[in-house]
Amino acid sequence: MDDPILTIEEREAINNGRWFSSLSPSLRHDILRCAYVKRYKDGELISARGDAPEEWISCARGAIRVSSTSISGKQVTLTYVEPGIWVGDVAIFDGERRTHDSYAHGETTLLCVSRADLRKILTQHVELYEALLRLHARRIRQLFGLVEDLNTLPLRARLAKQLLHLVRSYGVPSLADSGEVRIGLQLAQEELAQLLGASRQRVNQELKSMEREEAIRIEPGGLVVRNRQALMRISEAEIDK
Repeated sequence: MDDPILTIEEREAINNGRWFSSLSPSLRHDILRCAYVKRYKDGELISARGDAPEEWISCARGAIRVSSTSISGKQVTLTYVEPGIWVGDVAIFDGERRTHDSYAHGETTLLCVSRADLRKILTQHVELYEALLRLHARRIRQLFGLVEDLNTLPLRARLAKQLLHLVRSYGVPSLADSGEVRIGLQLAQEELAQLLGASRQRVNQELKSMEREEAIRIEPGGLVVRNRQALMRISEAEIDK
């Protein structure tokens, strides 16, 4: 059964989200007042492609794995929605069905607002329209950046950028070494490869190369970033000639 109350850590993840924290106190209050909590186990389906858009949601813990299925039937991961990020509003606005499948990655908590309540809040807070426009503009910029990286940067640089993003979103400081940060999001190399549009073998080769350079350390439980500056230098590599 769903626990109707967010934990302190989950509430902090929502309140500290870059976009949500930019809203006025009264708007944040009204969103939280009508929101409800859903909890999912690792791998559990959150929504399926073709579902009607019924909720506007934010991840409070864990991650939402957004995936698609290829013609051959293979499931491909497109992105992970991290704590503090709000999604699902586009389908509510345009009235179209969900375009992808969403699964819980790890033990995941969602904060949800029904479509009817979102529309009520929009009538009471005109500010939310402009805030959502800013959110969509940021997403478009990020999308263009991803397309540009895919077409101009070598895999090595794109992998370094992805690892730096994961550190910012899921970094857990090491107790043994203050200079090291563990990536808390557990990703198989196949899942990491899917995010980069590359094969698992090529990603594995690049990871081992970065490990030899002491930028990262590969452990059975995941990846540890040993030198963020080294990763930044790799991410700024010149375009492949």
